[in-house]
Amino acid sequence: MRCCVCLFQQSLQCSPSKMAAGESNSRSSCLNLSNSGPLGNAPPSNSAHSSPASNGGSMGAVGGINRSAGNSNPQSGPENGGGAETALRSTPSAQNPSRQSVGQSGATSGAASNMTATSSSSSSSASTASADASAAVPSLPSSPASVLVYREPVYNWQATKSTVKERFAFLFNNEVLSDVHFLVGKGMGVQRIPAHRFLYSDEVQIGPETVMTTLYTAKKYAVPALEAHCVEFLKKNLRADNAFMLLTQARLFDEPQLASLCLENIDKNTADALAAEGFTDIDLDTLVAVLERDTLGVREVRLFGAAVRWADAEAQRQQLQPTPENKRRVLGKALSLIRFPLMTIEEFAAGPAQSGILTDREVVSLFLHFTVNPKPHVEFIDRPRCCLRGKECSITRFSQVESRWGYSGTSDRIRFSVNRRIFVVGFGLYGSIHGPTDYQVNIQIIHTDSNTVLGQNDTGFSCDGTASTFRVMFKEPVEILPSVNYIACATLKGPDSHYGTKGMRKVTHEAPATGTKTCFTFCYAAGNNNGTSVEDGQIPEVIFYT
Repeated sequence: MRCCVCLFQQSLQCSPSKMAAGESNSRSSCLNLSNSGPLGNAPPSNSAHSSPASNGGSMGAVGGINRSAGNSNPQSGPENGGGAETALRSTPSAQNPSRQSVGQSGATSGAASNMTATSSSSSSSASTASADASAAVPSLPSSPASVLVYREPVYNWQATKSTVKERFAFLFNNEVLSDVHFLVGKGMGVQRIPAHRFLYSDEVQIGPETVMTTLYTAKKYAVPALEAHCVEFLKKNLRADNAFMLLTQARLFDEPQLASLCLENIDKNTADALAAEGFTDIDLDTLVAVLERDTLGVREVRLFGAAVRWADAEAQRQQLQPTPENKRRVLGKALSLIRFPLMTIEEFAAGPAQSGILTDREVVSLFLHFTVNPKPHVEFIDRPRCCLRGKECSITRFSQVESRWGYSGTSDRIRFSVNRRIFVVGFGLYGSIHGPTDYQVNIQIIHTDSNTVLGQNDTGFSCDGTASTFRVMFKEPVEILPSVNYIACATLKGPDSHYGTKGMRKVTHEAPATGTKTCFTFCYAAGNNNGTSVEDGQIPEVIFYT
């Protein structure tokens, strides 16, 4: 329903003389809120096409005057005939134009002239009412005005229809309650067809083929309950093979919760999600959003391969030849988000270096990064991705810090084991005692029994001269199994550093949220260890996820 705001003069009161013109129709001119019509509105005017003249433009609406329940046929409809004529007869402004308020004559005249008459007499009545209304517009005495807000009366056509089918048939191609119109045809032959937007019920049946169009409709017409049903359906049917497709739609429809779930699924099943057919159909912004994440669970060389596949498809969409130059062009910012320094030199040499997508300068710079120390600066991110969920944890095995620990190319090593499965992502190392300094370092975790290197990284770190520890991270998390012996190894190149003393053989970390305890046991590592032991030395901190 539409809402109207009308003004009326408080000083205007009902009197017998003012009601005289309406007595012949047995209708009261006074405001009578107790005799409201269907839906809480004024009784119907017997016109299917309710207009301001019969419902809102007359004094009955403006002056607060209403017809009483004495209306002889409140349920009669337009099919009864004479609807417009009856409405005009009941219009106080047509019978007593001196009572019409200022500014309402235009509405009354326009509405009366637009009514569809069912006989020649009713047409004549409409013309007479329009002329009288527009001719007599006296000025009302000035007095404080009040505002009356009410709903525009709506003819209760549903009371005459016994079935839903009849009601739908009545609404078909009808202006009653129409909230949208279609213009069909061209030129002089164009037709204006009324239509209605509404929901039949709150029962929802959604399938994979209809969910996205239904979500679009729910968003467009602001139906939050239907929107929630669609999002819930998508959540329940989220899988690795459709995660990228749903992520694109979630971003398009501004559904942050669904987008977050899609990203979490991609983190956990990165390889499967990248291999899905829908991956190459995503847009560039979605690709960038994924490559920016630190939590993808796949090797960087596979991310590069997936990005090249996407570039092939995007070049075709843009009607470009899939040359290396065009692939680089369509990748844009996404190329800089591939973390080439995290690849092994063999992976880089066999793939990206020969792809033609990187420039010669970038290839040379990355090869130098893989092979020389100190490592030159590269334009690509070298921060490791961590595909692990939860909060990062760390333990420190020393109680005190002292000065002057030297390095001559021998590795500092300490053996350890844990009571539960964890993933080590890096070490905390001591830095220089001589102020801010840069160190070159190689870190490793070695399986003791097989002497297999499970994880390593050739990198560097900068220290500020304090006794703090400085983080050095592996390229990928290293899985540590319970009750298995491993060796933590760090080979530093740089000036004398701080070192730890009063070491502890057992260190326990307790998770604040769950109370889960992770117990580390440290032992002496035989062989060359640069003097590091349980009691003192380097590698004071282990950084891990549970």
